[in-house]
Amino acid sequence: MNRKQKIMNGGVWLLIVMLGVYILGYGVQGQPVKRVALVLGGVLSDVEFTLQKSAVRLIFPGLLYTAREPGEETGPGDYLVDRAWDLFPVYEFVCHKEIYETEIESSSIYDLLLARREYLEDEQEEEEETARDRAREELLSQMEAENQQALQREQEEQQALLENSFPGVEYSAEQVADYEFLRDSFYTISSNTDISPELLNGEKLTGMDLRLQNDASEPQILIYHTHSQEGFADSVEGDPSTTIVGVGEQLAAILREEYGYNVIHNTNVYDFIDGKLDRNRAYSLALTEIEAILAQYPSIEVVIDLHRDGVDESVHLVTNIDGKPTAQFMFFNGLSYSARNGPIAYLENPYIEDNLAFSLQLKLACEKFYPGLSRKIFLKSLRYNLHVRPRSVLVEAGAQNNTLEEMMNAMEPLADVLHNVLGDAGGSQ
Repeated sequence: MNRKQKIMNGGVWLLIVMLGVYILGYGVQGQPVKRVALVLGGVLSDVEFTLQKSAVRLIFPGLLYTAREPGEETGPGDYLVDRAWDLFPVYEFVCHKEIYETEIESSSIYDLLLARREYLEDEQEEEEETARDRAREELLSQMEAENQQALQREQEEQQALLENSFPGVEYSAEQVADYEFLRDSFYTISSNTDISPELLNGEKLTGMDLRLQNDASEPQILIYHTHSQEGFADSVEGDPSTTIVGVGEQLAAILREEYGYNVIHNTNVYDFIDGKLDRNRAYSLALTEIEAILAQYPSIEVVIDLHRDGVDESVHLVTNIDGKPTAQFMFFNGLSYSARNGPIAYLENPYIEDNLAFSLQLKLACEKFYPGLSRKIFLKSLRYNLHVRPRSVLVEAGAQNNTLEEMMNAMEPLADVLHNVLGDAGGSQ
């Protein structure tokens, strides 16, 4: 028997003794037996209730759980829940937590932070744009360096040709029909474009008949200068006759006087706007006027845009023709084709193949009659107004460090190879 049971038993016996004493007292006082029995029964009921209540408190305390809030009825379930909360305090925390938003202490500071973030984002975009511009500049510089190296090699080859007194070369049909040979021997191709074997078909290009159909009673050839302000080592400022315009007049005169062609030389300016050199719109301005001239004189079959090139000062584009220092020149084609994106739709040119045939036949005539005089044909991606006629060509004659004499001397052989391709005689006179 444990200690609690012993205490309970002791309590019961104590009550019995007290009851006996009570009964004896009532009996001594002469109370009736019935009265005593009723009293005894009430006492026993109270004792039983007290004992039951004590047992419940001792064994099942949850059944008598008292509410924390006055007036609230509670029971065993409430007791068990409260005990569970005591065992798991995290549960109570989760059930009673509150959701709140951070309060902005200062809207002005918040605005400053937002402005700072926008500034940093703009600065990052500007840095990225600067990096892209720098990359483009580096690419252009690299392309220019490659072009200069190719030009230097070409000049060395031509100089070796002259020093060894090689005769003119007339290439065979098999050589011209070989795409790889033709491409490597006659062309310098800019890295921004490319040309396919289908377009660079040597057999087809050399077989095209480019002789003029109209007689000299009407204009046949148009010469003009998109960049009229291009001058030379000894050009006189303000004197157009010492610039590329004067050289163009020399070419026109030779074609008229020696070969009998009807030539229009347009000397209008397209690259000097409001007293300043401006070549950004030169091709667009020139095109408007050239189209007007061609509309007025539909008999014109040949259009020549005469330029002078710009090279490194260490390069001197000069050779010797008939004992005279003569500036070398280069034929130039625009392909309206981007190496990255393919055909350039907004620069349509239905005469690309005709233009290629014209420049290739002129180059072959130079190799046959004036070896070392012409540089490789240069191919670039844009159009350069070469779409106005099938026989359109851009000629880069000499460079900024040639003399006016060297330039003038180059017009005689240039006129001769033009006649070789265009004239009825089919050869130099």
